Amino acid sequence: QKSLTYSNYLLVFKKFLSGKCTIYKLFGLCMVLVLISLLWLQLSCSGDMSSVTRQNQHDPQPPPPPCPTERQASAADDPSWGPHKLALVVPFRERFEELLVFVPFMHKFLNKKKIRHKILIINQVDHYRFNRASLINVGFKESGNDTDYLAMHDVDLLPLNEALDYGFPKEGPFHVASPELHPLYHYKTYVGGILLLTKRHYHMCNGMSNRFWGWGREDDEFYRRLRKAELQLFRPSGITTGYKTFLHIHDPAWRKRDQKRVAAQKQEQFKVDPDGGLTNLQYQVDSRQELTISGAPCTIINTKLECDQNQTPWCLLS
Repeated sequence: QKSLTYSNYLLVFKKFLSGKCTIYKLFGLCMVLVLISLLWLQLSCSGDMSSVTRQNQHDPQPPPPPCPTERQASAADDPSWGPHKLALVVPFRERFEELLVFVPFMHKFLNKKKIRHKILIINQVDHYRFNRASLINVGFKESGNDTDYLAMHDVDLLPLNEALDYGFPKEGPFHVASPELHPLYHYKTYVGGILLLTKRHYHMCNGMSNRFWGWGREDDEFYRRLRKAELQLFRPSGITTGYKTFLHIHDPAWRKRDQKRVAAQKQEQFKVDPDGGLTNLQYQVDSRQELTISGAPCTIINTKLECDQNQTPWCLLS
């Protein structure tokens, strides 16, 4: 029956071709050829797809690796890096363009050195003048039980030399941004910029004084606290990059510092605060937010400081 059907088709086709060659016959012939080509193309593609499917079933592809930002973020707390964990405390207010540079840079820098860490941005959101020392005290209190040492770290100072030590300062406070290396401040008793302390040593000093509203002088008072607590201060050795060891990204023309001294503040700024510090710190955490900047995780702690205007009336500028 099949051969008969085929013979019938052949006879019809011969009859179609016999006689005069007309436009209709040419058109019909073209349509037949087009249909045959389309049928062949469909069968070819079906065969290719089925072979690919069989190959994938026998040799499945591995899942794609996690994106680099995920790997970078998880590396901040790798237990294989050691038992100690750093709380990087950054006193902060309205310097977002610097923060966008600082957080990814420091996260990458500390990961490369295999320093377990978390970055705490203590953001002052009240209406008082900026108080760096009080914000560092807040960072100490809010750093959690999973950290055992802290870095008092300015947001505009980036370490460029990978030989700088950010490890656990067991022997005593370690001043990373020493006067021999800091690009701006070179006096012997300077302890600002970047200072590492164990939490125990910071507590021995009762933290920093809360009396310093506005910019400056709180580091000089803290140096006296270190001396009073009989803590030996250590600094980097063997660093040959000098004043190019750090990148200072603050632009004084764009963001001016609050250097005003009002009322009795002019005399008080040089005095030692014997009782103030962690013990009389007053603040409220307005909110806490986990943030990732270019793959680098940090915690923003929005903080409202409180001021006793009878004790420090210069916390406000009239």
